[in-house]
Amino acid sequence: MSPLIFAYLALASALASGVLALGADRYPGLLRYGSSILLGMCGVFAVFAGAWALIDEAPTTDLLALGLPWLKWHLRLDPLSGFFFAVVGLLVFAISLFAPGYLREYTHPKNRQALAALGLFTGLFVLGMLLVLLADDAFVFMISWELMSVSSYFLVAYQHQHAANRRAAFLYLLMAHIGGLAILLGFGVLAGFGGGFTFGAMRAAELSATWASIAFALAFFGFGMKAGMVPLHAWLPEAHPVAPSHISALMSGVMLKVAIYGLIRVTYDLIGDIQWQWGLVLLIIGSTSTLLGVLYAMLRNNLKRLLAYSSIENVGIILSGLGLSMIFIGTGHKILGVIGLIAALYHVLSHALFKGLLFLGAGAIAHATHEYDLNNLGGLIRRMPQTAVFFLIGAMSISGIPLLNGFVSEWLTFQTALQAPVLASGVLRSIIPVAAAVLALSAALAAACFVKVYGVAFLGQARSRHAARAQEVDVGMRAAMGLLAVLCVLFGIFPSTVISVIDAIPNMLLGAGPPSATAQGWLWLTPISPKVASFSAPLVLLGILIFALISYLLLRKRTVDSRRGPAWDCGFGSLNSRMQYTGTAFSMPIQRIFAPVWDLKEEIEETKNAAQPLHTEGMRHQMQALDRSWSRVYEPIGHLVLVAARRIGMIQTGSIHTYLAYSFFTLILLLWVVT
Repeated sequence: MSPLIFAYLALASALASGVLALGADRYPGLLRYGSSILLGMCGVFAVFAGAWALIDEAPTTDLLALGLPWLKWHLRLDPLSGFFFAVVGLLVFAISLFAPGYLREYTHPKNRQALAALGLFTGLFVLGMLLVLLADDAFVFMISWELMSVSSYFLVAYQHQHAANRRAAFLYLLMAHIGGLAILLGFGVLAGFGGGFTFGAMRAAELSATWASIAFALAFFGFGMKAGMVPLHAWLPEAHPVAPSHISALMSGVMLKVAIYGLIRVTYDLIGDIQWQWGLVLLIIGSTSTLLGVLYAMLRNNLKRLLAYSSIENVGIILSGLGLSMIFIGTGHKILGVIGLIAALYHVLSHALFKGLLFLGAGAIAHATHEYDLNNLGGLIRRMPQTAVFFLIGAMSISGIPLLNGFVSEWLTFQTALQAPVLASGVLRSIIPVAAAVLALSAALAAACFVKVYGVAFLGQARSRHAARAQEVDVGMRAAMGLLAVLCVLFGIFPSTVISVIDAIPNMLLGAGPPSATAQGWLWLTPISPKVASFSAPLVLLGILIFALISYLLLRKRTVDSRRGPAWDCGFGSLNSRMQYTGTAFSMPIQRIFAPVWDLKEEIEETKNAAQPLHTEGMRHQMQALDRSWSRVYEPIGHLVLVAARRIGMIQTGSIHTYLAYSFFTLILLLWVVT
C-alpha cells in the first residue's frame, strides 16, 4: 500500500465522472447525482493520498507504460505534490456537494444546457489538475497541463450563446497556450543540461547562473500567466465570471494554485540553486498584483468579477511570500526562507478554502435571485440566513480577520518581511518594508471591499423583486459552503497543527524546517522565536468566549423595556431601497483617491422639466473603470500582430509559380542546414 493507490483511485473517479456524464443530456440525474458522487469520491481519495504523502514524507514513484515506447510515464507523489493534491481534493469534494442543487436550474426546459459537455469537461478538468501534480517528467506534465487548459476552456465557453463568453474563452485559451509554450521552453533548458526529460535528470543538471535564470524566467512567465499575476492577468476577470459558479470556484480556488505548484516545483526542486534576484522580482510583481488586484476589485459591482479580481490580489500575496523566501535563501538565511515558503503555502490553502466558499456563495445568491449585480441585491440576510453566515465567514477570512485562516497566512508573511534587518544589502532592507506596507494597505482595502460586498448584498432592503423573493438554497449547497466555512475557522484556530504537517515540504525542498514555529505545541504559533513574535488563536478564542459569557450574564439581569419600530426616516417619508448606499457610492472615496489606477469613463445625465427648467426630474449616473493594462499592454501587442499579419500576407500573391519558388528555396535551405 502506498499513497499512489489513493491517487490512482482519485484519477479513476474523476475520469469516470466525466464518462458517466455523457448520458446526462437524456438522463440529467446522471450528472446531478452520478457524476457528483464520483467527484466526491475523487475528492476524498485525493485528500487521503495528499495527507498520506505529507505525513509519510517519503516520495513514492511509479512508471506506467502509457507514453511513447522510449518515454514512459513517470509519476511521483511527494510532500509538495501531496499538499496540493489534498487542497484540490478538499475543493472538489465541496463542489460535489454543491453541484446537484446548483445544476437543477440547468435542467429546466427554459434554461436547458448541454449537460453532457459540462459533466465531461468537469471530470477532465479535475483529472488534468491531479495529473499535473503527479507528473515526474516534462512529457506527462505538458500533456496534463494541456488537458487542464483545454477542458477548462470548454467550461468557460459552456454558455457559448453569449458573445462575451466566447470572447473570454478565446482570450483564456490564447494566453494559456502562450504560457504553456514558455513552460515547455523552460523544461527544454533543463532537459538540455540534464540529458533527459525526467524530473530526476533535470534535478541533476548543472546550470550556470545565466542558464538557471533563463529557465526561471521562462517558468515564471508561463506559470505566472496561468496564476493571473499582473500584468498577465487580463484573461482571469474575463474567464472566471462566465463559467458556472462551481467551476469558477475550482478555477480560482485550485487551478491558480496548480500554477503556483509548478513554479515552486521548477524553482525550488528542479533548479534548486535559488538566486536572491529572483525573489526580488517575485516580491515586486507580487506586491503590485496585490495592490492592483484589490483596487480593481473595489470598483466592481458584478459579484463574480469582483471575486475574480480579488484572486489576483491573493496570488500576489502568495508570490510575495515566495519572493521573501527566495531573497532570504539566496542571501544565506535559509530558516527565514523556510518561514516565507510556509507563509506562501498556508495562503495557498487559505485562499482555496475562502475563495471557493465565496464563489459558491455567489452561485447560491445567483441561484436564488438570478442576479450577480450587487446593486440589484440587498436584504438577503433575512431570506438566506445560513448562506449569509457562511458568506460572512469567507468575507472575514479573505479580509485577514484574526481567528480565521486568512489572518494566519498574512501574519506569517508580515513576520517574514519584518526580518529584513538581518540582510546585508541596504537596497533589500529598504524594498522589503515598502512591500510589507503595500501588503498592509491591500489588506485594509480588501476589508473595505468585502464590507461593501456584504453590506450591499445582505443588509438593508431588497433592491429588486428577485432579491425580495429569494429563498434559502437546498441542503447540499449549504453543506458545501458550511464545510468550507468550518475549515476556514479550524485552520485559523489551530495553525500550529497545520504547519507541523506542512513543514515536510521545506524539509524535502530545502533540508530544513521551521525550528520554532511549532515548538510550543498546538497552543502557540511562534514563527521566528517566542521572543520575537507569538500568536495563540485558541487563547484568543477562549478570551472572546469568556467575555461573551460574562456580558450575557450581566445583561440578562437587566430588564429594559423596549419596542420595535420603523427606522428613523429623517422626516423625508418612508425609507425605500433607493435611499441605500449602492456599491458604486460605497467605493467612490477609494475611486477618487486612486483615480490614476483606472481608465475612468463617467457620465452624468440630468433630466429637466420642460415647463420648469430649474426643476430636475431625474439623474442618471454611469461609470466604467477600465483596466489600464488593456490600453498599455494588450492593445499595442494586438496592433503589432495585425500589422505583421498584413505584411506577411503580402507573400500570398495567388501565383502558383511563386508558391513553387517558395517551396524550392525552402527545400534548398533545409538541405543546406541539415548537411
